[in-house]
Amino acid sequence: MDTNIARNRAELSGKLTTVLDSRSLTNSHKRLSEILTKGMTVLDVGCGTGSITRGIAEMVGPNGRVVGMDSNLNLIEKARQDHGDIPGLTFETGDIYNLHYEGQFDIVTSARVLVWLFDPLKALHMMKSAAKIGGRIVIADYNHEKISWEPQPPASMLSFYSAYLKWRSDAGMDNAIADHLPAMFQEAGIEQISITPHHEVSDRTMPNFQTRIGIWADTASSRGAQMERDGYNTENDYLTAEKEYREWIIKEATSLTMYMLAVEGVRVV
Repeated sequence: MDTNIARNRAELSGKLTTVLDSRSLTNSHKRLSEILTKGMTVLDVGCGTGSITRGIAEMVGPNGRVVGMDSNLNLIEKARQDHGDIPGLTFETGDIYNLHYEGQFDIVTSARVLVWLFDPLKALHMMKSAAKIGGRIVIADYNHEKISWEPQPPASMLSFYSAYLKWRSDAGMDNAIADHLPAMFQEAGIEQISITPHHEVSDRTMPNFQTRIGIWADTASSRGAQMERDGYNTENDYLTAEKEYREWIIKEATSLTMYMLAVEGVRVV
Protein backbone atom coordinates (compact mmCIF):
# COMPACT_ATOMS: atom_id res chain seq x y z
CA MET A 1 0.00 0.00 0.00
CA ASP A 2 1.31 3.43 -0.96
CA THR A 3 1.52 5.82 2.00
CA ASN A 4 0.37 8.62 -0.35
CA ILE A 5 -3.07 7.01 -0.59
CA ALA A 6 -3.60 7.48 3.14
CA ARG A 7 -2.16 10.99 2.94
CA ASN A 8 -4.55 11.94 0.14
CA ARG A 9 -7.57 10.47 1.90
CA ALA A 10 -6.70 12.29 5.12
CA GLU A 11 -6.67 15.68 3.35
CA LEU A 12 -9.30 17.81 5.04
CA SER A 13 -11.84 19.89 3.14
CA GLY A 14 -15.40 21.17 3.19
CA LYS A 15 -17.51 21.44 6.34
CA LEU A 16 -15.09 19.38 8.44
CA THR A 17 -12.59 22.24 8.63
CA THR A 18 -15.05 24.15 10.82
CA VAL A 19 -15.00 21.23 13.28
CA LEU A 20 -11.32 21.97 13.92
CA ASP A 21 -12.10 25.56 14.89
CA SER A 22 -14.77 24.44 17.36
CA ARG A 23 -12.34 22.36 19.40
CA SER A 24 -10.55 23.58 22.51
CA LEU A 25 -7.87 22.25 24.82
CA THR A 26 -10.18 21.63 27.77
CA ASN A 27 -13.01 20.11 25.73
CA SER A 28 -11.02 18.21 23.11
CA HIS A 29 -7.70 17.19 24.73
CA LYS A 30 -8.63 16.96 28.42
CA ARG A 31 -5.79 14.77 29.65
CA LEU A 32 -3.20 17.12 28.17
CA SER A 33 -4.85 20.11 29.85
CA GLU A 34 -4.46 18.33 33.21
CA ILE A 35 -0.67 17.94 32.99
CA LEU A 36 0.42 21.25 31.43
CA THR A 37 2.31 23.68 33.67
CA LYS A 38 3.81 27.14 33.22
CA GLY A 39 7.03 27.32 31.24
CA MET A 40 6.70 23.96 29.47
CA THR A 41 7.85 23.33 25.91
CA VAL A 42 5.24 21.51 23.81
CA LEU A 43 5.08 20.20 20.22
CA ASP A 44 1.54 19.70 18.91
CA VAL A 45 1.74 17.47 15.82
CA GLY A 46 -1.19 17.63 13.39
CA CYS A 47 -2.41 20.86 14.95
CA GLY A 48 -4.88 21.73 12.17
CA THR A 49 -6.18 25.29 12.56
CA GLY A 50 -4.52 25.63 15.96
CA SER A 51 -7.49 25.98 18.31
CA ILE A 52 -6.16 23.35 20.74
CA THR A 53 -2.58 24.60 20.28
CA ARG A 54 -3.65 28.08 21.34
CA GLY A 55 -5.03 26.65 24.57
CA ILE A 56 -1.72 24.88 25.17
CA ALA A 57 0.19 28.16 24.72
CA GLU A 58 -2.15 29.99 27.07
CA MET A 59 -1.63 27.35 29.76
CA VAL A 60 2.19 27.22 29.55
CA GLY A 61 2.34 31.01 29.41
CA PRO A 62 4.71 33.42 27.68
CA ASN A 63 7.79 31.80 29.26
CA GLY A 64 6.90 28.49 27.63
CA ARG A 65 7.36 27.49 24.01
CA VAL A 66 4.69 25.85 21.87
CA VAL A 67 5.06 24.71 18.27
CA GLY A 68 2.02 23.69 16.25
CA MET A 69 2.81 21.59 13.20
CA ASP A 70 0.64 20.31 10.36
CA SER A 71 1.31 19.06 6.84
CA ASN A 72 -1.57 21.14 5.43
CA LEU A 73 -0.29 24.61 4.52
CA ASN A 74 -3.82 26.06 4.30
CA LEU A 75 -4.60 24.99 7.87
CA ILE A 76 -1.28 26.37 9.12
CA GLU A 77 -1.93 29.70 7.42
CA LYS A 78 -5.33 29.89 9.10
CA ALA A 79 -3.73 28.97 12.45
CA ARG A 80 -1.21 31.78 12.06
CA GLN A 81 -3.95 34.22 11.13
CA ASP A 82 -6.21 33.27 14.05
CA HIS A 83 -3.67 32.60 16.81
CA GLY A 84 -0.33 34.01 15.68
CA ASP A 85 -0.39 36.82 18.26
CA ILE A 86 -0.13 34.49 21.28
CA PRO A 87 3.28 34.83 23.01
CA GLY A 88 5.54 31.80 22.72
CA LEU A 89 3.39 30.15 20.03
CA THR A 90 4.57 29.42 16.48
CA PHE A 91 3.12 27.35 13.65
CA GLU A 92 4.97 25.51 10.92
CA THR A 93 4.33 23.03 8.15
CA GLY A 94 5.97 19.68 8.65
CA ASP A 95 5.77 15.94 8.14
CA ILE A 96 5.03 13.75 11.14
CA TYR A 97 7.23 11.03 9.60
CA ASN A 98 10.21 13.40 9.38
CA LEU A 99 10.21 15.60 12.47
CA HIS A 100 13.40 17.62 12.57
CA TYR A 101 13.44 18.00 16.35
CA GLU A 102 15.54 15.86 18.69
CA GLY A 103 15.10 15.92 22.45
CA GLN A 104 13.59 19.42 22.59
CA PHE A 105 10.14 19.21 24.19
CA ASP A 106 8.70 18.46 27.62
CA ILE A 107 5.56 17.16 25.90
CA VAL A 108 4.98 15.95 22.35
CA THR A 109 1.31 15.48 21.61
CA SER A 110 -1.29 14.76 18.96
CA ALA A 111 -5.07 14.44 18.98
CA ARG A 112 -7.11 12.60 16.33
CA VAL A 113 -4.05 12.34 14.09
CA LEU A 114 -2.62 8.81 14.22
CA VAL A 115 -6.02 7.40 13.23
CA TRP A 116 -5.36 8.96 9.79
CA LEU A 117 -1.88 7.53 9.27
CA PHE A 118 -0.62 4.63 7.18
CA ASP A 119 2.36 4.05 9.52
CA PRO A 120 1.43 5.34 13.00
CA LEU A 121 4.28 3.43 14.67
CA LYS A 122 6.86 5.33 12.61
CA ALA A 123 5.14 8.58 13.58
CA LEU A 124 5.23 7.56 17.23
CA HIS A 125 8.97 6.89 17.03
CA MET A 126 9.45 10.38 15.59
CA MET A 127 7.33 11.95 18.33
CA LYS A 128 9.35 10.11 20.96
CA SER A 129 12.59 11.43 19.42
CA ALA A 130 11.31 15.00 19.61
CA ALA A 131 10.69 14.67 23.36
CA LYS A 132 13.37 15.34 25.94
CA ILE A 133 14.69 12.47 28.04
CA GLY A 134 12.07 12.35 30.76
CA GLY A 135 9.61 14.09 28.44
CA ARG A 136 6.11 12.87 27.86
CA ILE A 137 4.26 11.69 24.76
CA VAL A 138 0.50 12.24 24.98
CA ILE A 139 -1.82 10.96 22.25
CA ALA A 140 -5.62 11.12 22.15
CA ASP A 141 -7.38 9.10 19.47
CA TYR A 142 -10.48 7.17 18.49
CA ASN A 143 -11.64 3.63 18.03
CA HIS A 144 -14.16 4.22 15.26
CA GLU A 145 -15.38 0.63 15.54
CA LYS A 146 -16.87 1.41 18.97
CA ILE A 147 -19.07 4.36 18.03
CA SER A 148 -22.51 4.35 19.64
CA TRP A 149 -25.64 6.22 18.55
CA GLU A 150 -28.93 6.32 20.47
CA PRO A 151 -31.20 5.39 18.85
CA GLN A 152 -29.68 3.90 15.70
CA PRO A 153 -29.38 6.47 12.88
CA PRO A 154 -30.97 5.90 9.46
CA ALA A 155 -29.85 2.92 7.38
CA SER A 156 -28.37 5.33 4.83
CA MET A 157 -25.96 6.68 7.46
CA LEU A 158 -25.06 3.23 8.76
CA SER A 159 -24.30 2.18 5.19
CA PHE A 160 -22.22 5.33 4.63
CA TYR A 161 -20.35 4.77 7.89
CA SER A 162 -19.54 1.18 6.97
CA ALA A 163 -18.21 2.33 3.58
CA TYR A 164 -16.26 5.10 5.31
CA LEU A 165 -14.49 2.62 7.59
CA LYS A 166 -13.63 0.39 4.64
CA TRP A 167 -12.39 3.38 2.62
CA ARG A 168 -10.08 4.20 5.51
CA SER A 169 -8.88 0.67 6.27
CA ASP A 170 -8.20 -0.06 2.60
CA ALA A 171 -5.77 2.88 2.69
CA GLY A 172 -3.93 1.27 5.61
CA MET A 173 -5.49 3.35 8.40
CA ASP A 174 -6.32 1.68 11.72
CA ASN A 175 -9.95 2.36 12.61
CA ALA A 176 -9.43 0.92 16.11
CA ILE A 177 -6.14 2.66 16.86
CA ALA A 178 -7.13 3.94 20.32
CA ASP A 179 -7.08 0.41 21.71
CA HIS A 180 -3.81 -0.41 19.93
CA LEU A 181 -1.88 2.61 21.22
CA PRO A 182 -0.63 1.08 24.50
CA ALA A 183 1.05 -1.79 22.65
CA MET A 184 2.48 0.65 20.13
CA PHE A 185 3.93 2.75 22.96
CA GLN A 186 5.63 -0.37 24.31
CA GLU A 187 6.99 -1.26 20.88
CA ALA A 188 8.38 2.26 20.50
CA GLY A 189 10.20 1.95 23.82
CA ILE A 190 8.03 4.49 25.63
CA GLU A 191 7.67 3.69 29.34
CA GLN A 192 5.41 4.52 32.30
CA ILE A 193 2.36 4.13 30.06
CA SER A 194 -1.04 5.19 31.33
CA ILE A 195 -4.48 5.24 29.72
CA THR A 196 -7.29 7.73 30.37
CA PRO A 197 -10.73 7.21 28.78
CA HIS A 198 -11.99 10.42 27.20
CA HIS A 199 -15.04 9.26 25.26
CA GLU A 200 -16.77 12.14 23.51
CA VAL A 201 -20.41 12.09 24.55
CA SER A 202 -23.00 14.34 22.94
CA ASP A 203 -26.55 14.31 24.24
CA ARG A 204 -29.63 16.42 23.84
CA THR A 205 -29.09 18.27 27.13
CA MET A 206 -26.05 20.01 25.65
CA PRO A 207 -26.52 23.46 24.08
CA ASN A 208 -24.40 22.56 21.03
CA PHE A 209 -25.87 19.07 20.65
CA GLN A 210 -26.96 19.38 17.02
CA THR A 211 -23.55 20.70 15.95
CA ARG A 212 -21.66 18.00 17.85
CA ILE A 213 -23.75 15.06 16.69
CA GLY A 214 -23.89 16.59 13.21
CA ILE A 215 -20.23 15.75 12.64
CA TRP A 216 -21.28 12.65 10.71
CA ALA A 217 -23.54 14.66 8.41
CA ASP A 218 -20.55 16.94 7.83
CA THR A 219 -18.40 13.86 7.21
CA ALA A 220 -20.85 12.57 4.61
CA SER A 221 -20.83 15.99 2.95
CA SER A 222 -17.04 16.40 3.04
CA ARG A 223 -15.74 12.85 2.66
CA GLY A 224 -18.53 11.52 0.48
CA ALA A 225 -17.18 13.07 -2.71
CA GLN A 226 -13.71 11.67 -1.96
CA MET A 227 -15.22 8.23 -1.38
CA GLU A 228 -17.20 8.48 -4.64
CA ARG A 229 -13.99 9.36 -6.47
CA ASP A 230 -12.35 6.27 -4.98
CA GLY A 231 -15.30 3.98 -5.81
CA TYR A 232 -16.71 3.43 -2.31
CA ASN A 233 -20.13 5.04 -2.73
CA THR A 234 -22.23 7.14 -5.08
CA GLU A 235 -23.28 10.77 -4.91
CA ASN A 236 -26.80 9.65 -4.10
CA ASP A 237 -25.48 7.47 -1.26
CA TYR A 238 -23.71 10.23 0.62
CA LEU A 239 -26.25 12.97 -0.13
CA THR A 240 -29.06 10.73 1.15
CA ALA A 241 -27.03 9.80 4.23
CA GLU A 242 -26.45 13.48 5.04
CA LYS A 243 -30.08 14.50 4.45
CA GLU A 244 -31.65 11.65 6.43
CA TYR A 245 -29.13 11.94 9.25
CA ARG A 246 -29.84 15.67 9.67
CA GLU A 247 -33.57 14.89 9.82
CA TRP A 248 -32.86 12.15 12.39
CA ILE A 249 -30.91 14.63 14.54
CA ILE A 250 -33.91 16.94 14.75
CA LYS A 251 -36.59 14.28 15.28
CA GLU A 252 -35.05 11.31 17.05
CA ALA A 253 -31.42 11.56 18.13
CA THR A 254 -30.69 11.45 21.85
CA SER A 255 -26.95 10.77 22.03
CA LEU A 256 -23.70 9.96 20.27
CA THR A 257 -20.67 8.45 22.00
CA MET A 258 -17.33 8.42 20.21
CA TYR A 259 -14.83 6.12 21.90
CA MET A 260 -11.59 7.93 22.65
CA LEU A 261 -8.56 7.18 24.81
CA ALA A 262 -5.69 9.40 25.90
CA VAL A 263 -2.52 7.32 26.09
CA GLU A 264 0.66 8.77 27.54
CA GLY A 265 4.14 7.66 28.44
CA VAL A 266 7.67 8.84 29.12
CA ARG A 267 10.83 8.84 27.03
CA VAL A 268 13.49 7.37 29.32
CA VAL A 269 16.32 6.88 26.82
